[in-house]
Amino acid sequence: MKRVPLFPLNTVLFPDGLLPLRIFETRYIDMIRDCLRGGANGFVVVSIRQGHETSAEAQFYAVGTRAEVIDWEQRPDGLLGILASGRERVRILAHERRTDGLLVGDVEPLPQWPALDLPLEYASLAGLLERLLDQLGAPWSHLERRLGDSAWVAGRLAELLPLDQRIKQELLEEDDPLARLQRLRSAMLAAQNP
Repeated sequence: MKRVPLFPLNTVLFPDGLLPLRIFETRYIDMIRDCLRGGANGFVVVSIRQGHETSAEAQFYAVGTRAEVIDWEQRPDGLLGILASGRERVRILAHERRTDGLLVGDVEPLPQWPALDLPLEYASLAGLLERLLDQLGAPWSHLERRLGDSAWVAGRLAELLPLDQRIKQELLEEDDPLARLQRLRSAMLAAQNP
């Protein structure tokens, strides 16, 4: 069990995913500074279930993704820009708010998703993902593409497609790669035919 900073956001980050962020609150600037100095083992991006990002009363899900800062820049608007990369899913066992407002939690890693080749019936999802990555440009165009990996394809599509945040969270929590692909395809079909 590790104690790490928690970063509640209105998004879901998956393992191997990328998340560009603009950091402006002092508590998060300090958190990122600690991460860059090697004083923290990353932070956990956790999706908000109720409330909003700047609210102290925001409620969040118990499963998130540990992230590490892989790039940063001082933006022209004076804010800190970072690029975080998802590492592994974790379960938040307990959390508390420090006096500076930063949430910290005791987390345990969840089992890694099993390696599973992408079944032929989902090849169209890999094709869609490849087109999306080509259109998005940097930093997504620089990702090592694993279009034959079920977990990687499902994770990237879930991050990039305009799906309901609750569905994305359910996809993050799903352990079975084939069930995740099926749920993703069903959600995409439902979005096309409301």
